[in-house]
Amino acid sequence: MNSKKNSISKMMPVFLTFIVMGFVDIVGVSTGYVQKDFELSDATAQFLPSMVFIWFFVFSIPVGVFQDKIGKKKMMNIGIMVTLFGLLLPFISYSFIMVLIAFVFMGIGNTIVQVSANPLLQEVVPTEKLSSFLSLSQFIKAITSLLGPIIATFFALHYGNWKFVFAVYGVVSILSILWLSATKIEETIKSETPATFTSCMGLLKNKFILALVIAIFLIVGADVGVNSNIQGFMMKLHGTTLETASYGISVYFTALMISRFLGAILLQFLKPIFFLISTTILAIGGVLLILFSPTEMVAYVGIFIIGLGAGNLFPLIFSIAINYLPTRSSEISGLLIMAIVGGAVIPPIMGFVSSQLGVVPSIIVLILCFVFILFIPMMAPKKIENL
Repeated sequence: MNSKKNSISKMMPVFLTFIVMGFVDIVGVSTGYVQKDFELSDATAQFLPSMVFIWFFVFSIPVGVFQDKIGKKKMMNIGIMVTLFGLLLPFISYSFIMVLIAFVFMGIGNTIVQVSANPLLQEVVPTEKLSSFLSLSQFIKAITSLLGPIIATFFALHYGNWKFVFAVYGVVSILSILWLSATKIEETIKSETPATFTSCMGLLKNKFILALVIAIFLIVGADVGVNSNIQGFMMKLHGTTLETASYGISVYFTALMISRFLGAILLQFLKPIFFLISTTILAIGGVLLILFSPTEMVAYVGIFIIGLGAGNLFPLIFSIAINYLPTRSSEISGLLIMAIVGGAVIPPIMGFVSSQLGVVPSIIVLILCFVFILFIPMMAPKKIENL
C-alpha cells in the first residue's frame, strides 16, 4: 500500500469533514425547540427536517456529475461554505421562515458534503479496509450528532438561546475549509467514462443498486424519524418535559457513536452482509422495546438499542455499493446520497400518522423501514455475498 493511502496527514482533514457532515443532525433537537418557540403542530414541525433532506433528492446526482469534473476536494469545500452560510442565518433574524431557509442551505451544503465525503475518503484509505474506515468516519460524525443536543440544551438552559450551537458549528466549518484546502490529496480513482445524469440514472437498471438506493432511503428516513421524534415519544408515552426528553436524543447518538466505533473494529473480521442483517435485527428489537416500554428508563434502553443496531447500516450499504462498482463511485455516491431524501419523507409520514392515529402507529412506521433491509442478502450477487 503506498504512502498516500496510509498518510494520517491526509486522513485527518477528511475525517474533520465528517464532523461538519454531522451538523445537519442538529435538526432533531432544533425541531423540538422551534416547535415550542413558534407553537407548531406535530405535522408542521416535521417539515423542518424535510427542508433539510429534500435537497438530497434534488442535488445529489448533479453534484456527483459536477464532482467528477472538478474533483472531490473542491466539491467538498463548496459544500462546507454553503453549510456555513446556513448556520449564520438564524442570527440575522429568528423566525420560523428564516429557520426553514437556514436549514434549506444547511441541507444543500450537507448534500454536497455527503456526496463528496465517501469518495474522498476512498482516496486516502486502503481499499480493502473501506468498510471499516466508513464506519469509523460515521463514528466521528456521531460525535457531532451526540454533542449537538447537549450543546443546544446547555445554551438554552444557561444563556436562554439554544441557537448559539450554530456559532460553534460555524467556527468548526471555517477550520475544516482551511485545513482541507491546505492538504494536498491526489485523486486517482476516476470514472471509466465521464459521469453524466443519464449514466447515473442508468445504474438504477441494476436491481441490486436499486435495492441499495431504496435501503438508504429507508435507513435515513428511520434515522431522522427516530432523531426528530424521540422528544415526542418520551413526552407522549411517559410524560417527560421537553428538556428532559431532549437528552433522549443524546442517548440515541451515544449509541450510534459506540456502534460505529465497534463497527470499525468488527468489520476488520466480519463480512458486511452478515453484519448488516445482525444489526438490523438489533434495531428492530430496540423499536419494539420502545413500543412496549412500561417505564421511561426502559424506553431510554430501547432508544439506545436502536442506535446500536442502526449505527452501521448507512456505511455498510455505502461500502457494499462502492465495492460492487468501485470505478463508478461518484455516480453511486450521487445516487445513494439522493436517497437521503428519505429523511424528508419518513418524518412527515410519522408526524401525520401520529397526529391522525397516535404515537404507537408512528413507531410501527420505523419497524417497516428496518424490515426492508433484511431482504438485501436475497438480492445480493455472488460477488457481494463473498465479501
